[in-house]
Amino acid sequence: MEYFNPMECMEREILEDLQLERLRSTVDRLYRDVPFYRRKLDDIGFKPGDIASLDDLRRLPFTTKDDLRDNYPFGLFAVPMRDIVRIHASSGTTGKPTVVGYTAADIRTWADLVARTIVAAGGSPEDIVHVAYGYGLFTGGLGLHYGAEMLGATALPMSGGNTKRQIRMMVDFGSTILCCTPSYALNIAEVMREMGVARDEVRLKAGILGAEPWSDEMRVQIEEELRISAHDIYGLSEVVGPGVSIECGEKMGLHVFEDCFIPEIIDPDTGEVLPPGQEGELVFTNINKEGLSLLRYRTRDISSLNVSPCPCGRTHVRMRRIAGRTDDMLIVRGVNVFPSQVEAVLMQIPGIAPHYQLVVDRVESLDVLEVQVEVTPEVFSDEIRRLEELERRIRDEVQSYLGVSVKVRLMEPRSIQRSEGKAVRVIDRRKI
Repeated sequence: MEYFNPMECMEREILEDLQLERLRSTVDRLYRDVPFYRRKLDDIGFKPGDIASLDDLRRLPFTTKDDLRDNYPFGLFAVPMRDIVRIHASSGTTGKPTVVGYTAADIRTWADLVARTIVAAGGSPEDIVHVAYGYGLFTGGLGLHYGAEMLGATALPMSGGNTKRQIRMMVDFGSTILCCTPSYALNIAEVMREMGVARDEVRLKAGILGAEPWSDEMRVQIEEELRISAHDIYGLSEVVGPGVSIECGEKMGLHVFEDCFIPEIIDPDTGEVLPPGQEGELVFTNINKEGLSLLRYRTRDISSLNVSPCPCGRTHVRMRRIAGRTDDMLIVRGVNVFPSQVEAVLMQIPGIAPHYQLVVDRVESLDVLEVQVEVTPEVFSDEIRRLEELERRIRDEVQSYLGVSVKVRLMEPRSIQRSEGKAVRVIDRRKI
């Protein structure tokens, strides 16, 4: 099974005609049914029927996370509550949660999208899909669960946590596809070693890993330790959840399912639309969702778009793997620093574990960046001179890559807190 839905291989001209039809319908419906969008569109002089081509998308206003919070909880829903069959919400760690509503048709569309991602990662109805994303208001667990069932595969709803039990179920039930964050995949590999579980005891062949930025170097480590093909999946609850895009077997970018979403890349400072290949902020417009449809939603994720054909045969545009977020970016003495940049350096240095944190503080008006990274048990027992050499190498290579001086602290094995969801990579102690 190479594709789940023929939509994935539509000719571009036909696909763009479909996008235009769905964009027109979505914008007109939002103008009619959502007071927030009616006001926003009235402010720019837009009227129903004004969308003449896909180029008109750039005329429309942006939507931000603050807009969802300002209309909390259901102010942006485009259908009556009697038509909403599911609600999800973000954690709300930086304010009110962002609330998402789904109609029955939305749930079917979402399941179809996730089924596509599983097939793109090499899955089929014969697989046992081990879902270690969190269930509940978070979209990850139920998103992958429904996608596996839509495909006809077996869904194993493990959720996060209790890693030893996760591994025991993998062995006993024969899990073949692992769905979790990349940092948790490495945690699973580490606990497998501690338990004495040989890799030959598990049947895993692929990983569908997302919910946090991760580097190609981390991919190599995951694939080597778990002996799987690791695929990056992208999604966000405000747009639909997991299933917005996925890496195919070529792993040359993530295919965005353009029959449901129109992606753009903009300059995060000016809002100007940037051409394919240029890096900027990723923006999505829903064109096939009923309960909550968002126009030009600013994700804050940093990426670029690739419109060239993919050898896999899918015709949908590819987005580059997320480099970081504009709101996760650290500015240290005028230099932009993303955790994924540091990770890319660390993963190439032998003797250190794939667990790290960046701690930023302000000392006498000067920003200080400290890289805390665990060493492997073998290195931890080395003589002090060897540890000092490793610390110096890490410092020199990170400083060379970032262009900013850093301190390095080598940490003993398992001293950095493990995450069963998104890893906490940055601790900013500055009073800014």
